[in-house]
Amino acid sequence: MKSKFLTASMIAAALAAGFAAAPAMAQPGPYTIYAPGAPRQVQTPGIDNAQQAVSNRIQEGLQSGRITPSEARDLYRRDRDIQNREAAYKSDGRVTPQERQQLRADMANLSAEVERAIANNRNVPVAQQGGRLGAIDSQEFAISQRIDEGVRTHRLSLQEAGRLQQREQAIERREAAYRADGIVTQQERRQLRAELTDLRNEVERLINPRG
Repeated sequence: MKSKFLTASMIAAALAAGFAAAPAMAQPGPYTIYAPGAPRQVQTPGIDNAQQAVSNRIQEGLQSGRITPSEARDLYRRDRDIQNREAAYKSDGRVTPQERQQLRADMANLSAEVERAIANNRNVPVAQQGGRLGAIDSQEFAISQRIDEGVRTHRLSLQEAGRLQQREQAIERREAAYRADGIVTQQERRQLRAELTDLRNEVERLINPRG
């Protein structure tokens, strides 16, 4: 319980720091030079720190067995959506106070959702989560986490991440269809594993392009 409140306090502090820094960053310093026609590089350190804190909390929940791989995948996807919205706000070279407030609210809601997921689940070993398709769920989560990491480190563009996410969602829909009758055949499992392997390889190819 202490860890939960400590993490929540850290996220709140990060968001507050971003709010305090916003006015100072709204006006570039007198020696700031921008290339002609290039968008200004807007910084949102408080929001970025809060995103990292939430990402770490999801990972902690997964490792402790309090968050399942499928839950972690969905939470990371929401985090990625917030990153996409943040990038869209920054695209014109500025982030308005209203946009900063929206991002802070989005992060606060996501943080609360993470804590609810952790509080609502029993401490179940990851290997036992997800039923008979636990390994496939874990593979899906690992791919989602890798995409999120690629966006966060700017090694994946938003367009690339969006395309990868569409493939990821298509595999999830196929998996749901396979589960619908309560039986997932060996052939269906092989199909899911093959598609996930192809997707993972594509993610790695984009993140680590060969020279």
